[in-house]
Amino acid sequence: MSEHTILQPTTIVIFGATGDLAKRKLFPAFYNLYIDGRMPKGFNILALGRAENTDENFRNYIKENLESFSRKKVTAEDWAGFQAHIKYFQHQLDEEDSYKNLYQKLEDFDKVYGTRGNRLFYLSIAPNFVSVISGHIRNTSIASDSKKDRIIIEKPFGHDKASAIELNNLLSQTFKEEQIYRIDHYLGKETVQNILAFRFGNSIFEPLWNHRHIESVQITVAEEVGVETRAAFYEQTGALRDMIQNHLLQILCMVSMEPPVSLESSEIRDRKVDVLKSIRRISPDKVDHYAVRGQYGKGTVNGVPEKGYRQEEGIAPDSNTETFAAIKFYLDNERWQNTPFYVRTGKKMKEKHSYITIQFKPLPHNTFSESSQLLSANRLIINIQPQMDIRLQFMAKKPGLSLELKPVEMIFDNFACQNDTPEAYETLLLEALLGDLTLFMRSDQVEEAWDVMKTIQETWEKTKDSSFPNYEAGSWGPEDSNALVERQGHKWV
Repeated sequence: MSEHTILQPTTIVIFGATGDLAKRKLFPAFYNLYIDGRMPKGFNILALGRAENTDENFRNYIKENLESFSRKKVTAEDWAGFQAHIKYFQHQLDEEDSYKNLYQKLEDFDKVYGTRGNRLFYLSIAPNFVSVISGHIRNTSIASDSKKDRIIIEKPFGHDKASAIELNNLLSQTFKEEQIYRIDHYLGKETVQNILAFRFGNSIFEPLWNHRHIESVQITVAEEVGVETRAAFYEQTGALRDMIQNHLLQILCMVSMEPPVSLESSEIRDRKVDVLKSIRRISPDKVDHYAVRGQYGKGTVNGVPEKGYRQEEGIAPDSNTETFAAIKFYLDNERWQNTPFYVRTGKKMKEKHSYITIQFKPLPHNTFSESSQLLSANRLIINIQPQMDIRLQFMAKKPGLSLELKPVEMIFDNFACQNDTPEAYETLLLEALLGDLTLFMRSDQVEEAWDVMKTIQETWEKTKDSSFPNYEAGSWGPEDSNALVERQGHKWV
């Protein structure tokens, strides 16, 4: 979303720089931005880790990871330029002296810049360390300039509404709201961003984008993988917290929001909050009617036998954690009254596929009623990953002498336009460097999203599901998820 802009000198401080996120996403993103000429002319990446290390050893570690995870090829020339900006700094998260030493390091960089540079703090650490780090940052005044200093925080942002409010209040003691960048990598995906352009840049779609013309909306994020190495985290989280409360609700906001008067970050985020407030809250006695949970058992994914969730290492043999969740939402506003929004996500599904389906209503009158041809309702599919395209399905005449119809597609393929598309983290990190909050969540967004989940979350935690495991690995989830949409004559696409 950003144009080329001259960025101010910046020091990027990565807490947890030796972790998985940093090696797979953060350093590759900064490297690719560097090659594309998008990094500040003066910048340093200060990598914080507990263990003693040297700049040379850490840089070699980063280079090895770049060769595996970077979108762009690692060349000797590019690496020589980039690696000079990486500095390793031994740091203990819970020791005040470490932050005093960090303060001095930042001051030294500013002397080299010849000005007080911007400071971007990235917390790539476990959520329980956020309060510790925030408190030390406040005590040592290393982020004292509200115009130049920013903090990026990964999800999960709290584990329920109360904890999210508590964390927001805690951060507000050190940072102003405009300094806090709550990151959701789905909002950095090219196709998700394209929703805004598609909806509000085309006069043929916006008049149809309402309950009078759209029958239902589906949002699916399906994964082939299981919990992999995240068993301890996932066992405490589940699909509802891990995916729906953040990723899927954010996509829902992008699809359903009212037209913003401008692309200012505050305006777009206001419209998203409006959506979250309008989502009809589900009463405890209606949870089973509107929400379905599942847990995968043994099965086959892509021809490979897979074990069930309860057989995964680190998972309790009687675990009540859901690996699948599907929910039907209604938005109580003028635009979307009585239009169901179906969302679903799951692990060990039939295929990896994230997409949005806009199902338009059928024609009120069938001109071709005497024909044997059944008319398919128009459908718009926005593929997020691994495909990245927008497909409009409509009816057209078959070539030939008789008047026969068939469904066809018009496709905008993102890869056909640009096969080297920036990764989501590249987009989001650039926006943070620029100080643009549009693609990041605001405190009230986070709290409203947790409020939407509140009764479902509490009901599922209190009630053990005796049907688990209730879907095979390699399937599309439990049968009850089909019933969720079929009650209104719909089917999962």
